[in-house]
Order: sequence, then structure tokens, then C-alpha cells
Amino acid sequence: MADQQPPKDVNDKSQHEQDMGRRNFLKNTGLVAGGLVGGSLFGGLISGGLNKTNEKNDKTAGNDSTNGIEITQARQFFTRHQDFKVLNAATELIFPEDDLGPGAIKLGVPYYIDKQLAGRWGVNARDYRHAPYAIDLKDVDQTAGPGGEQSILDRGMIFLQGLRKMDEESQKRFEVTFDKASEEQQIEIMTDFEANEVKMKGVKASEFFILLKQATLEGAYCDPLYGGNINMEGWKMKEFPGAVASYANYIESDEFAKLDPVSLRDYQGH
Repeated sequence: MADQQPPKDVNDKSQHEQDMGRRNFLKNTGLVAGGLVGGSLFGGLISGGLNKTNEKNDKTAGNDSTNGIEITQARQFFTRHQDFKVLNAATELIFPEDDLGPGAIKLGVPYYIDKQLAGRWGVNARDYRHAPYAIDLKDVDQTAGPGGEQSILDRGMIFLQGLRKMDEESQKRFEVTFDKASEEQQIEIMTDFEANEVKMKGVKASEFFILLKQATLEGAYCDPLYGGNINMEGWKMKEFPGAVASYANYIESDEFAKLDPVSLRDYQGH
């Protein structure tokens, strides 16, 4: 599918140079500012602590199992093609493909985010949503988290505004859309979002950045049942066994057992 292709580097830089640029960006972001994602998760990813075999590296989202899942990949929330292209580029920048394994696009992260935004999560259903709303909260008022949860905007609105603002900034600064900007240009914009140097309405740019990064990592490591982590490639990179029902057959053994990951779908016959 055309909108699943990784963003092209207009400077024709080598893959190695692209990977190093992305890694420097990730290291400089501070990675996590709270929420579900721990610094150790990302740190472990970029530090090369993953012990994958060459055989695993050869397996990508293009195999037979993946093709079966791709049938279900259709946008439900994003009605504008350009919004989804920016989302593709942004998530791939946060979770790039390299010699360790597939990136966000091949893991289905953009479609995972699309599905979440199309559901109750996207409209903050059943969240406490009453005034007073605030963009900037005092430290004493941040006991429940940063200011994003106190925004008058729901998550779907924040994503749409944030992605369109990223695209707008790219066109204003570099006269190209975000998905066609060079990696350095994309990193510059993303860094400014994280540093809150870009003005958004109803929410801080840094809050959108945190939300985008959190959703990207969730899509990379969720159960494939939810639309991301295609073919469990994210789990394979972490050597995480997935939704194992019981370890009774292994717990008494003195030998180390290395298990192939299993998804919730394996229990449900899909």
C-alpha cells in the first residue's frame, strides 16, 4: 500500500546515516516524560541490548502471516490521506526500522493508532471530562499527570491538530510536507514539539509529542489483536513470549526455555 512506505530521504542519505540521525534524536528527546512508557523500554531498544538472531531479522511484516493481517488495515479515524502520511512519517521517526528489526510502519503502528482513535480511547470516553480545563497546570495540580489530560480537547482532536501542525511547520520552514521532509528537518520539528517551541491551541505541543510517542510504542509492543505489533515482530525483538497461559510445563525445569511468542489470537482461533 502506498501510504505504508517509509518516508524517503530527499537528501539520498544512506540507511546508516539515517539510522544514526534517528538514534541521536531519540537519545536527545529524554524519551519518556511519564505515562505508560518507561525510559528503560526505549533505552533498551536503542542501546543494542536486544539479542536477536539473524533468522529473526530476516522475518519482516511482509511474510504470509502479515499479509493476512493487512487485509484488516483500513483507516477508520483518519479521513484525510495527508494526515495519515504525516502519522506514518512521525511514528517511523520515533521507532525506525534498522538492522534490529522492522520499524513502526511495518509493525502496523499507524493503523494501531488509527483504530484506537476511532474507538473510545480517541474520545476519552468515561474519562473525567469536566471543567476547569487548563493548558498549563501548576506542579501541585499535576498529581494525576501532565496537563494533557486536563485539556478540553480529546485525544482524537489532539492528534489531528498535532499532525496538521507538524505538516504546517514543515511547509512553513522547508516548503515541503512533513512526510517529504528530510530526516534532519523532521527531527528539528519533532524536537521543537517536545521542547514546547511550537504553539498549539488547547494543549501544549509537548503533550501531543508525549501522546504520539506513547501511542507509537504501544502499537509496536501491543498484542497483534489490537492491530499493531504485526506478526509479533515487536515481541520477537524483545524476546517476549507474549500471552502465555501457563508456565507450568517449564517452571520446574533446570534448563532455560526460549519460547516462541503467542498472541491472544492463538487462544481464540483467529
